[in-house]
Amino acid sequence: MKTLRLRLTSAVLEEDPALLEAADILRSGGLVAFPTETVYGLGANALDAGAVEKIFEAKQRPHWDPVIVHVADVASARALTLAWPEAAEKLARAFWPGPLTMLLPRSGKIPDVCTSGREKAGLRLPSHPVARALIVAAGVPVAAPSANRFGHTSPTTAEHVLGDLEGRIDAILDAGACVVGVESTVLDPTVDPAIIYRPGGVTAEQIRFVLGDVAVAERKITGTAPPESLESPGLGIRHYAPRARVILVDGLRELDNVVQREASEHRVGVLLPSDWTLETGAPATVLPWGNWSEPESMARDLYGQMRALDELGVEIIVCPLPPPEGMGLAIRDRLRKATK
Repeated sequence: MKTLRLRLTSAVLEEDPALLEAADILRSGGLVAFPTETVYGLGANALDAGAVEKIFEAKQRPHWDPVIVHVADVASARALTLAWPEAAEKLARAFWPGPLTMLLPRSGKIPDVCTSGREKAGLRLPSHPVARALIVAAGVPVAAPSANRFGHTSPTTAEHVLGDLEGRIDAILDAGACVVGVESTVLDPTVDPAIIYRPGGVTAEQIRFVLGDVAVAERKITGTAPPESLESPGLGIRHYAPRARVILVDGLRELDNVVQREASEHRVGVLLPSDWTLETGAPATVLPWGNWSEPESMARDLYGQMRALDELGVEIIVCPLPPPEGMGLAIRDRLRKATK
């Protein structure tokens, strides 16, 4: 299979030939990678079980890991549920369109393959204009996990997608880099308190401001047998991982010490906040990683810089853990899963 790289050329998205071709591929049961504000997703017609199965095949994704269904508007989300609780309405008003996925009781329109057989489906209304225009043009909700091989670092550019999936999917709709850089928050608003299964682009603090008390789950796969299904995408024990081994540190002093120790035997890469200075004289490949006081910039650059260090051939990536607050909670989640 040859993967088409479709580039937008029209000032009017709804009339762009590339977008219309991508929409036609989706309607025909094919796979299209497309940008969202978080990361690039690998899309298929969410109402077509056969098309969604192709996502699992292309990504080599186990069927116990559910996928998120992306919709064009709030009315479309309601039409795919059996219940729309008051909490969901509050969250939709506050954060949709945007990087929030809600787990809600699904109607029979959504096939089991999307939810790993569970009764709740993850629904999201993305804010990226290309993603929304594509869903509207396709005329169907779009199932879309991240557009990468299962467990690998998520893609934030078209080049990242092609690095993992070229020849395995029908097309990629190229619209530049994603602006958030980590996946959406996954939240179950049907329980009290609401549960965050995956921290992401909408922070726990923002959700608490709207709903009040919110819990953050820590669901991990244990033992050697795979689970029957997971409550949410991204809960697998190893996710978001580069080829290099990741070592996490607390603070600049530990960062210096670890680089000094590892550089004697390995090719070391460092993700270094732009307002930090590495003091060790040990040889290391250092890439800038946003600003420590602005975790949003660190989230935006995380996957891209990890992939860049992989391309440079480092064996170990040393990275500091930000505080567990705001966007820092999502970054910590991704980094810890990348080390498993």
